[in-house]
Amino acid sequence: MYYLYIIYSQKIDKYYIGYTADIDGRIAKHNRVSKGFTNFGKPWILVYTETYASKQEAMAREKQLKSWKNKERLKSLIKAGSDHPD
Repeated sequence: MYYLYIIYSQKIDKYYIGYTADIDGRIAKHNRVSKGFTNFGKPWILVYTETYASKQEAMAREKQLKSWKNKERLKSLIKAGSDHPD
């Protein structure tokens, strides 16, 4: 099982889109000290997920969402709902 996820930082008012097989571990990693974009926005909160059977499907969806480059479109997707069981 693979997950497409969107996390949000209120601190920098930005979304980050990624994919993983371990959603909880990946979010924890984003919130630990590290180098890179997500280091500046901690804390990150999970706001949206989609579940896929294969890594290739999750990667393709990540690429699609990143190509949108439109915050309002992402907000609409998030508002419409997630399939992540909280």
